Amino acid sequence: MNKQQEFALRTVEERDVRFIRLWFTDVLGQLKSVAIAPAELEAAFEEGLGFDGSAIEGLTRVSESDMIVKPDPSTFQLLPWRGTRQGTARMFCDVLTPEGQPNLADPRYVLKHTLSKASERGFTFYIHPEIEFYLFEQQNDYSAEPKPIDHGGYFDHVSRSPGMDFRRATVNMLEQMGISVEYAHHEAGPGQNEIDLRYADALTIADNVMTFRTVVKEIALERGLHASFMPKPLFGEPGSGMHTHLSLFEGDSNAFYEPGQEFNMSETARQFAAGILHHAAEITAVADQYVNSYKRLWGGSEAPSYVCWGHNNRSALLRIPQYKPGKDNSARIEFRALDPVTNPYLSFSLLLAAGLDGIEKQIELCEPTADDVWELTDEERKTMGIEPLPDSLDTALNLMEKSDFVASVLGERVFDYFLRNKRREWQEYRMQVTPYELNKFLPRL
Repeated sequence: MNKQQEFALRTVEERDVRFIRLWFTDVLGQLKSVAIAPAELEAAFEEGLGFDGSAIEGLTRVSESDMIVKPDPSTFQLLPWRGTRQGTARMFCDVLTPEGQPNLADPRYVLKHTLSKASERGFTFYIHPEIEFYLFEQQNDYSAEPKPIDHGGYFDHVSRSPGMDFRRATVNMLEQMGISVEYAHHEAGPGQNEIDLRYADALTIADNVMTFRTVVKEIALERGLHASFMPKPLFGEPGSGMHTHLSLFEGDSNAFYEPGQEFNMSETARQFAAGILHHAAEITAVADQYVNSYKRLWGGSEAPSYVCWGHNNRSALLRIPQYKPGKDNSARIEFRALDPVTNPYLSFSLLLAAGLDGIEKQIELCEPTADDVWELTDEERKTMGIEPLPDSLDTALNLMEKSDFVASVLGERVFDYFLRNKRREWQEYRMQVTPYELNKFLPRL
């Protein structure tokens, strides 16, 4: 038994923890959970816990339904909202076959597998996410227009707004769980908030994103509010994204930094960025996996719609933030297309694999754009070689389906299941008769 397992067992005993929740995700990034009693924890570390994998979205086929979840003791944390004594703890799990082999459809395994390829080249992949979400008044009828809790704007100090206390409570709870936070502020939309997690390795951040969503939902329920990570919940208002800062390290050195080069970008950074731009369209279905996602991407308000990059250009898909003297290790690339409801394990895998592909193939980075890409005409963008991102889930799925690259990164099972599930979502969506159609056509047709 290793020290992390011993720590978890000792903490459970000392804090009189009554339940341990084992967390993992399905292919779409929905959190799954099973609780075990403290007496079962040691056996779970040694043998795992069996369950019916065929009942989980995309994990396995019915003919091979027996699966095992095995907790990762390094992720052990008490859940603060369940109390500090006689409470509940949680651990993320790896999904295994009965023979103890990784389940190839486990999103956490997909990311670990991609990270191992980066490690073989001497790279560690770090991520810093900026996660946006809306706070609405609680409602029972979700077909009605949601009501934001305030009418504040970007960085507004909204006196007596429940949002300020909400952000403070969220940051405090995250810190109690060992998740460091850099910033928290009101975003541009009414009732919209942003909390930025401190950078860490990609697997830790993927786990932290899943925990973050749960914490936000729990605090909202406690306060009689509804927290939504929906990409575009309000017409005419900004959507919610998860701008994601990426960097590669070689040991203690940032592989993206090279003084004296344009924007202090190393050749590794330029090739990594070129790889992401090269594969951007075909990975969009995973980065933005819901029909609603494309109303954010094509709804303006700093959402990226075109495949290009620029230095401090917030209209670009990839942004190179302003370099701060003496902050060599903060050199990074910001990818601006991720939804806050993406499956972080799969999206981070694809971003890393795309960047590594750019390095391996030495893909040349195109010229940066300083223009506001949204203000350019179609002809101007065409002349500059700036292509659009997919404008619908259907278009994104068509591109993904043809991509050998995406299939190789995700693996056959995840790739096939994701496509089938999202095709079904698109079919359901396009058959709907929307309030827009009724309001526009019913009175006069």
